[in-house]
Amino acid sequence: MLGQRRPEHAGQEKEMMNVMSAGELPASSISEGTSSEDLTRIGDMSRLFGVTLRALRFYEDKGLINPVRHGTTRLYTRRDKARLRLILLGRKVGFSLREVKQMLDLYDPQGSNARQLKLVLEKSDLGELIGDLRGRLKGRQRTAAGR
Repeated sequence: MLGQRRPEHAGQEKEMMNVMSAGELPASSISEGTSSEDLTRIGDMSRLFGVTLRALRFYEDKGLINPVRHGTTRLYTRRDKARLRLILLGRKVGFSLREVKQMLDLYDPQGSNARQLKLVLEKSDLGELIGDLRGRLKGRQRTAAGR
């Protein structure tokens, strides 16, 4: 009979339909230590950081951030938020996105991150600036000692 469901398949159909509300996520899509309260939707990320949706998608395409995907919805973790902060800071002080990615990829939560710091100093003028400031400080110390 067309248009009518057969009762013997009703249980299977119901079992196959795994409908979740907008706020629920399967446990497999959330990394350990991340709850659904820690997740932020793309529009909220855009408003929070003052960037466009296009920019967020671009950063994702370039591998700078990696939101959890739930269907077509992008959900950003605390890690993504921290990485976006660093991306925007790096761009603000003049690093290219390639340089920012190199620095982010060197991050090791269990390590000293000495390689990361060394790269930052190499890529920036900070090493030169620190050397100049040390020289000025020594010069002033000598001048003050001679008085």
